[in-house]
Amino acid sequence: MSTRVAGPESPIIESRNELVTYLEEGSKPKSDWRIGTEHEKFGFYRDDYAPVPYAGERGIRALLEMLHERFCWDEVVTERGSIIALRRKDCAKGGAVSLEPGGQLELSGAPLENVHETCEELRQHLAEVDEVGSELGIGFLGIGFSPKWTLAETPVMPKERYRIMMRYMPSRGKRGLDMMFRTATVQVNMDFADEADMVAKMRVGLALQPVATALFANSPFTEGKPNGYQSYRAEAWRDTDPDRTGLLPFAFEQGMGFERYVDCALDVPMYFVYRDGRYIDVAGASFRDFLKGRLAALPGVRPTMDDWADHLTTLFPDVRLKRFLEMRGADAGSFAALLALPALWTGLLYDKKALDGALALTRDWTMEERATLRDLVPRLGLKTPFRGGTLRDVGREVVTLALGGLQRRARRNRNGDDERTALRPLVEIVEEGRSAADRLLADYNGPWGRDIDKVFDTQAF
Repeated sequence: MSTRVAGPESPIIESRNELVTYLEEGSKPKSDWRIGTEHEKFGFYRDDYAPVPYAGERGIRALLEMLHERFCWDEVVTERGSIIALRRKDCAKGGAVSLEPGGQLELSGAPLENVHETCEELRQHLAEVDEVGSELGIGFLGIGFSPKWTLAETPVMPKERYRIMMRYMPSRGKRGLDMMFRTATVQVNMDFADEADMVAKMRVGLALQPVATALFANSPFTEGKPNGYQSYRAEAWRDTDPDRTGLLPFAFEQGMGFERYVDCALDVPMYFVYRDGRYIDVAGASFRDFLKGRLAALPGVRPTMDDWADHLTTLFPDVRLKRFLEMRGADAGSFAALLALPALWTGLLYDKKALDGALALTRDWTMEERATLRDLVPRLGLKTPFRGGTLRDVGREVVTLALGGLQRRARRNRNGDDERTALRPLVEIVEEGRSAADRLLADYNGPWGRDIDKVFDTQAF
């Protein structure tokens, strides 16, 4: 979710057409398409595996201060005196570091030209975090769901929007707070050429998110024990605020485009409005009413484009449309997994032959089949039954399409390797039929002796 700062207000929205135009303006020629990778990770104290609170000499705030002082994070974002994010404006590896509700540290990477640059960005970020974290006794774990701590043990970050969401979430599903505080993801942001290209990529993305979830499944533990799932993060999302999550069935209907997405977003209940440096709770109200100046908490006040941009970040479908498309189905994981996700979607969506192949693969899938995959994959992963086989068979086809797309892109690093090298972990997963979750469970029941603390010792960055 974006981080707002106080500043001049953007123009008042005069009509629904402006909202459509806002999304349409994200269209770019292929030469300008970029890859933006975001990933979250859990901080923990290396001496006792406890979660890291915000305050204190060894807390998250101290870590952010050290990152700012030592590296080229040139902008500090605060909220009521608390540091909540760092930004880079002019550094070659830009982007932002911010906080998720339970203290998950997120890198929102810069828009980069190829997966090799993403690799360099990830290495740089993790090296920075490791350097300052080591001095504070803090480690970081890439996994989809907090493996040990209860919800009550998980710290709460000092961000007003999260307090609004904490109040509202339990009214719209049983797992919203778990989603906020105990999950971590990796996602990639992808560009589109025009409306038709956006629709094609959104349909492929929505259809294949369960496949991505299965390929990147990495959250088999809850509160110190196996939970019976491949991706408990994905299971938490299944019972989180149905008004703003899910598969977007309308995206597969005739007439899908920017206008159709706008009409959906207008009726998704809001969380907040940002005014004068503070977040005003309007949870449950619609943006459509806001357009008419009919919010009970702000009578007569009408929205700006900044408000619209904020609202779009509070929609959580499996693929989210802003001025780019966000692929949102994967658990956080190892360095290799963090790199494999942008490689997968770049290969599928940025090469016409691969995109056409993915469209052909998924075109006749029914809405019932897509929904069933989304329901079964969190527990069964690649073993999910599908059309006489399993999702592993589909995953193999998807990885093959992505490999072909990356080969045709032919973007090489200094060693002469193209971007296919980043897909090696997924090739191994579909060949063996074993996910990261399977490997964790084997270690837990084998060499770890069912000691969950070993996940921190062996899997930390």
